[in-house]
Amino acid sequence: MTKFRKLNRPTGHRMSMLRTLVSQLVKHERIETTVAKAKEVRRLADNMVQFGKEGTLCAARQAAAFVRGDDVIHKLFTELAYRYKDRAGGYTRMLRTRIRVGDAAPMAYIEFIDRENELRQSKPPNPQPPQRPAMDPWTRSRLSRQFAPPKEEKICDSDS
Repeated sequence: MTKFRKLNRPTGHRMSMLRTLVSQLVKHERIETTVAKAKEVRRLADNMVQFGKEGTLCAARQAAAFVRGDDVIHKLFTELAYRYKDRAGGYTRMLRTRIRVGDAAPMAYIEFIDRENELRQSKPPNPQPPQRPAMDPWTRSRLSRQFAPPKEEKICDSDS
């Protein structure tokens, strides 16, 4: 695995907590947690959806080694894989919500996008700018000379 935030916990507790959070996110499609945990869960949940989209036996075993529950694995490889088959990444969204009363920790919702009852609608994709034909540098320099103002020649009147 790659480097994670420490989250002020020992490694076993941290990995167990992240596995549970990812499993609950897949099951309920929206959870509320702290911002730091949400950022870590986002990375792992996107990886689990990638495994679901692959759909191979190897991917199923890797996902089953991480998430908890057969219903979660089934949902990953059927519903979520079908929903995000055309999306290249960015399957989750994090929305900051409030400051927790007890310890003033910033809280956030993390949810899957493109689902019913989502908190904020997905932004439409940005249209691609039209492609310009490539120009060679010599043509460009000739064009800039063509549109540049003409140089004024200095005339020295030294007749006096």
